[in-house]
Amino acid sequence: MPKINRYVDIDTVEREAKKDYIDRHSPFVHCEDTAKAGEKFKVKVKVGNEYTHPDDFDHYIAYVQLWNGETLLGQATFTPGTLANQKSQVEVDFYIIPTKKMKLTAMAYCTKHGLWESDPKVVEVTE
Repeated sequence: MPKINRYVDIDTVEREAKKDYIDRHSPFVHCEDTAKAGEKFKVKVKVGNEYTHPDDFDHYIAYVQLWNGETLLGQATFTPGTLANQKSQVEVDFYIIPTKKMKLTAMAYCTKHGLWESDPKVVEVTE
C-alpha cells in the first residue's frame, strides 16, 4: 500500500516552499452540498488551490480519481504534455447520478511525490 499524503491547512505552515509542495499536489472536491436523486450531478476535482503543478516528462499528475466512500466512481488519466508542458492545475469534471447520501473523496497521483487525498465532502441527496 503506498503512503497517502493529505492536505494540511497551508495557513498554518511557515515556509513558502512547504506551502507550495502541499497545495500543488492536493486534490480539492468542488460541488454543491445537496444533489437530487436520479439526476446528473457535477463534481469538479482540481489539483492545487493556490499553486500550480509541473507538467514535465518525469513529473506530472498521472491520474485523478473520485471516490464515494470505498467505491471508485471515476478516474481521469493523463500523460506528460497534457497541459502543454506548462505549470497548471489539473481539473476534471465528473458527472454522476446519486441515489443516496455521498461522502466524496478525490485522489491524485504525482509521478514524483506519490498519492494525495482530499478532505471528504459530504453531499446530501434529496428525492
